[in-house]
Amino acid sequence: MRTQVGIVGAGPAGLMLSHLLHRHGIESVVLESRSRDHVEHRVRAGVLEQGSVDLLCRTGVGERLRREGLRHEGIELRFAGESHRVPMTELTGRAITVYGQQEVVKDLIAARLAAGGTIHFDAEVLRLAGLNSAEPVVHFRRDGRDEELRCDFVVGCDGFHGVSRGAVPEGVLTSYERTYPFAWLGVLAAAAPAVEELIYANHERGFALYSMRSPEISRLYLQVAPDEDITRWPDERIWAELRARLETVPGWSLNEGPILEKSITPMRSFVVEPMQWERLFLAGDAVHIVPPTGAKGMNLALADVALLGDAFAAWYDRADAELLTNYSATALRRVWRAQHFSWWMTSMLHRLAGDDPYEAKLQTATLRYVATSRGYATSLAENYVGLPEV
Repeated sequence: MRTQVGIVGAGPAGLMLSHLLHRHGIESVVLESRSRDHVEHRVRAGVLEQGSVDLLCRTGVGERLRREGLRHEGIELRFAGESHRVPMTELTGRAITVYGQQEVVKDLIAARLAAGGTIHFDAEVLRLAGLNSAEPVVHFRRDGRDEELRCDFVVGCDGFHGVSRGAVPEGVLTSYERTYPFAWLGVLAAAAPAVEELIYANHERGFALYSMRSPEISRLYLQVAPDEDITRWPDERIWAELRARLETVPGWSLNEGPILEKSITPMRSFVVEPMQWERLFLAGDAVHIVPPTGAKGMNLALADVALLGDAFAAWYDRADAELLTNYSATALRRVWRAQHFSWWMTSMLHRLAGDDPYEAKLQTATLRYVATSRGYATSLAENYVGLPEV
C-alpha cells in the first residue's frame, strides 16, 4: 500500500488532518486500531473553542455542529456561597460551543468516506520504520495479516499510549510532566440541564463541574481521590455529592435522572518536545495532555493538524519545507499557553493535597478577583474561548 501521508489514529486530529489534506489534493491513509463503532461512541471532550468551530465550518464539516451544537457566551463560577458569571462573548467577541468529541469524529468519518477517503479500522499499528528515509513504512496488522503502508511522511495522532512517539530514538525527546493529587469522576445522565451555561464550582468538599451534551443529557464531574474506586460511587452517592457542591445558590437545584455512564479520569499535564523527528510528525495527545479543567485537549489537537495541513500543502504545492520545519516550534507556543491556562484553572478550582486552609483562602481571593476585575475576567475569557494566534 502506498500513499503520501500515513496517519496513525482516527481521533479528531487524525481525521481532521486527512480531511484537510484531501482539500489540498494530498492523498492520505488513516490507520485506527479500534473499530469504527468504538471511536464514534467513546465519550471524551465536549467544548469547542471558537477557532475549532470556525475550522470545522469553513472546511465543510460543520453543518450538524451548527444545527445541534450548544453555543455558550459565558461560564458561571461558584465559590464561597457566591455565584458570578464571566461574560466571555461580551469580553472577547467570541464564544465556545458544546458539541461532543464523538460527534466531531462521526462528522469527519462521514466526510472522509463520502469523499472516497481511506480509513482502515481494526488496524493495529505494530511499528514505524524508515522515518529518516524518503519512504517511511508503517507496519500494521489487519484481519490477521501483517501489512505495510509506504508513504512520504507519517503523522502520529494515536494518543499517549500509541506507538508513534515511541518510534523516536531515545534521547531525542524531552518530556515535561505533572501529576495532580486528584481525579475526576465523570457521569453522563439522562437529565435535562438545569443551566444554560457551564458551572465551575470551588467547594470545601472538592471541585464540581456542571456541563451538558444536549438539551436532554447532562455531563457532570466531581473531584475525587486519584486512586478512587468507582464501585464505591453508587448513583445515590453521586447525586448527593453533586447537590452538596453545586446547590449553593438559593432557589437553584439540579435536575436528576438515570446515570448512563460513569468513569474516573486521572489529572495530569504532559508535554513532549520536539513534536517532530525526521519524517515523523506528532499531534494531539501523542505529545501533549492537559487537565480537562480548561477544556483544551481536543482544541489543541485540531490546532496542531491545522498547522500540519498548511505545512504539507506548502511542501507538495511549492516544495517549500519552511512550515514543516517550523511545525514543532509554532505548535508548542500554543501548547504551552494552553498548559499554563489549564494548570491555572485547575489550581484555582480544586482542593489541593492536604486541604491547606492557606491555599483555600488564596483560591477564594483569586476567584473573587476574576469576578470583580474586568481585566482578569477578560484574561480568563480570552484563554477559554481560544486565542486566535499565540
